[in-house]
Amino acid sequence: MAGNAIDQTRRMLSLVTYLRERPGARVADVARAFGISEDELIADLDVLPLCGTSFRGGDLMDIDTDGERIWWHNPDDVAEPLRLAADEATALLVAARAVATLPGLREGDRDALLRATAKLEAAAGEAAGASSRLSVIFESEGGVFADVDRAISERRRLWLRYYSPARDEVTERVVDPIRLFAVGRTYMEAWCRLSEARRTFRLDRVVEIKLLDDASDPPPIELRDLSELSSALVQTGAEDPEVVVEVGPGGRWVAEYYPHDSADELPDGGLRITLRAPDPGSLRRLALRLGRDGRIVSPQELADSARDAARQALAAYGE
Repeated sequence: MAGNAIDQTRRMLSLVTYLRERPGARVADVARAFGISEDELIADLDVLPLCGTSFRGGDLMDIDTDGERIWWHNPDDVAEPLRLAADEATALLVAARAVATLPGLREGDRDALLRATAKLEAAAGEAAGASSRLSVIFESEGGVFADVDRAISERRRLWLRYYSPARDEVTERVVDPIRLFAVGRTYMEAWCRLSEARRTFRLDRVVEIKLLDDASDPPPIELRDLSELSSALVQTGAEDPEVVVEVGPGGRWVAEYYPHDSADELPDGGLRITLRAPDPGSLRRLALRLGRDGRIVSPQELADSARDAARQALAAYGE
């Protein structure tokens, strides 16, 4: 949920100050100070080197760790006063206004963001005028989030059309929402009236959603531990079939979106990605989405199937 991302952002901002004042800090001590596990701290440290003082790259934080201590090699460079170009100020203002509209954002965080935005507008001068003519709307997942959040608070049922990649089909369901949570993506746990069982739905796969007047009445069930649920959502089994996909530079997002065993660099700037899927056929849609930006290498029958589906799609356009 939005709160999780904001909590991490707040922690990482504090982490920057903490590490600057403690060169060579021990990983265990820092994790204990922030009340997180060492694995969570290492995950934050993997992100920090991608941050810096310019949207164009350069001036990034040079932070590394040997697993025992943390070293920040250029704190003085990054600490120099920030000067934003007009396009950088515009992008930052547009993004800040968009985030401020996200449902589920705590009011205290929203107020703090709006105050920071006002200060940035004053400092940006004429650039702030250009940003006011632009807007970003989180149409898909943000709108679904708002409906689910309202259904939970008002104890109402939801009707939705949901895409299942495993079966490559869209089904209609009536559900009693139980809770929202985030594991990389945002999910809704609910009691599904179609299957008469507890189900987990990924919000970005909800095609259409409607808030019903019927009262939500899920059966009494024990909430599952989120750590176990997270593992089930993001991990595949070692016995699942292996699929190899090659993507060009425009398809590198696949490595961020899909859990994978390996992602090897290709000479053209693309990746050779090896992943596992309980139902490899569900990746046929991925191949069609990638188009020229990627192809399935193996298994051969899946590659042939994706190629046939592409031909059929092209033929339909020709007709």
